[in-house]
This record gives sequence, structure tokens and C-alpha cells, in this order.
Amino acid sequence: MTAASEGATGATMKAVWFSELGGPEKLTFGDQPRPTPGLEQALVRVQACGVNRLDIYARSGRTPVRLPHISGSEAAGEVVAYGPGVAREPAPVGARVAIAPYLFCGQCEYCRLGDETICVRGDILGLASQGAFAEYVVVPVSSLVPLPDGVDAVSAASVGLAMITSWRLLIHRARLQAGETALVHAAGSGVGSAAVQIAKLAGARVIATVGSSEKMALAQKLGADEVINYREQDFAQEVRRLTGKRGVSVVVEHVGADTWEKSVSCLGRGGRLAICGATTGNEGKTNLWSLFAKELSLIGSYGGTRADLATVLGLVAAGKLKPVIHRTLPLENVAEAQRMLEERATFGKIVIDTTK
Repeated sequence: MTAASEGATGATMKAVWFSELGGPEKLTFGDQPRPTPGLEQALVRVQACGVNRLDIYARSGRTPVRLPHISGSEAAGEVVAYGPGVAREPAPVGARVAIAPYLFCGQCEYCRLGDETICVRGDILGLASQGAFAEYVVVPVSSLVPLPDGVDAVSAASVGLAMITSWRLLIHRARLQAGETALVHAAGSGVGSAAVQIAKLAGARVIATVGSSEKMALAQKLGADEVINYREQDFAQEVRRLTGKRGVSVVVEHVGADTWEKSVSCLGRGGRLAICGATTGNEGKTNLWSLFAKELSLIGSYGGTRADLATVLGLVAAGKLKPVIHRTLPLENVAEAQRMLEERATFGKIVIDTTK
């Protein structure tokens, strides 16, 4: 193992974890044992980690985890050491890397087809595995993606889960084309703020929804052609008006039960609704007559692959996509970051900067 002393038994690190389920007050900041990389694993010194609703789901019990638990799925940092059995090092010790958050076996029929996100033994960093709200994290060597020049750790951590999710949803699953119209829900979220940019990059017209007048202006700056304040207007009626009653080509759905039925109604003939999240609930009512009569497609989209992450990082380096960062906070403030996310008091990403 290269630089084995970095993972020495008895070494500690600062981390944030929870030992019982509940609110942000259940999070503890303190010392934990520093992990040691095992077979075909790498030890990464975490420099930044994005905050996601997935972290809240784990802490609240919506997504089961083994306690005590360290969350944090969207990380970037520096390679410190490799464990045994590493046939090829994807980056030298000391190199800057992003961690592809969707972990996969590499052996099942889906992995062999390149569909890593639906691996039958798949995981997300910070769920079954311990996550990156810590100074160090152990990950599979296959999950390391070198950072291109010009992309720092904070920027990489702000796009490593949310933006690759939007990229896969719009480009690979919904197959958004130039000249089409996309409805992007919750444009102030990580997924939404990324989707607005990706849809514009694809040459689409973008209609975005947000929850305040302040966020309307920010969504317009990102490139949204029209913005709807869903707290003041019925977004389905507005979409109908803005599209001359024709509807949109693609809906980016990640809100869930609260918006599902109206989202389907916003689709024009041949339209595609792609969903990557269900923040407000898992059940949605669908008009089956509209589904077949208008030849609609309802598409599931789950995360993104290593290739998606490399592509997105390259577009960030080229200035074609921009990380939208609401705020950076030190590691000891993970609880504050999660409260802000729960209160929907953000536009873009909150990133934990472990170097602070």
C-alpha cells in the first residue's frame, strides 16, 4: 500500500456523524478513527463535500443506514494512499480527484452494459458505506475521477452528484433536443440549477419554477427563458399559457407527489417526463388516457456514471457549465447546512469545505 502511514491504526480524524435518527440536533462533530483502505480501495483526504437531501433522508430514517453513520456523498479531495490489490492507480498519490458517488460491482449484467447506476449490488457513497463528512474517506479505486485543471475541490463537490444527475436525466434518458421546451422544477435546488444550464446548453427553451421572487431573478441569470413562482401562480396553467396550450417537450421532475399530476398535464404530444427524485412523497396520480392518447413517456433516471462525472467536470473546466454555490461552511457546521436545505433557504448548493 502506498503511503501506508496515512491510514495507520490508531489515527483519528474529524468527522460529523449520527448515532440515532432524528433532526439536525442528532449530528455530532468530533473525532473518529481514520479509515484504512482495504482491497482495491483508496484513501482520500476530503477537501470538500456537497450537502444533499440524501443526507437528510439517511439522518431521518427515510433511507435506512447502519448506525453510527457518517453521511456525505458528493466529495472531492486528494489521493493519500491505495490499499492492496490495486492493479492500476487511476491517479498518483497526491493527485486531485472527484469521487463518483454511485458505487457499483462492475460484474453484474447492468455494469457490463455500462449502466453503473442500476447495478444490482449498487450503493451511493454515504449510504451503506461511510460517507465524506469527514477529513478522510475510503472509496473503491474505480470511483476516482481525476480533476481537470481549473476545477477546484469545492466546485467539483458542488457538481459531483446533483449536476451529473441532471446531465444523465436530460441528455441520456429524456434525450432533450435543440428547439424543444423543458420545464425544470425547483430551479433553486442543486438538480434544478444544473438542469436549467444543461437544457440551455442543449439548445432548449427553459421554463423554470421557483418559490420566491428572489429566486426568480437568480433563475433568469442562469438562463431560464421564463420563470414561474409556484407559490403565487399555478405552474400548470402558466405552462399552458407560455406554450400556447401545446405543452412542453420534457419535464424535469424531482419534487414528487406535490407536483406529479400537474407535471404530467404539462407535457405536449410525444412529451417525456423524467423523474430523479421524490422529495414530497413517493405516490403520484397519472391520467392514463392522456398517457397513451398523447403518446407520453414517463422515464426514471437515477444518478450518473463515472463517465457522466468526467464529462460534467470537463464542461465546468471549459466554462460551459457553472457550479452554483449558495454557501460554503466548515465541517463542524453540517447541521446548519442541513437545516438550510430543509428550510429551502438556498439557491444552488451548500458545500462543506473541510479545509476551513
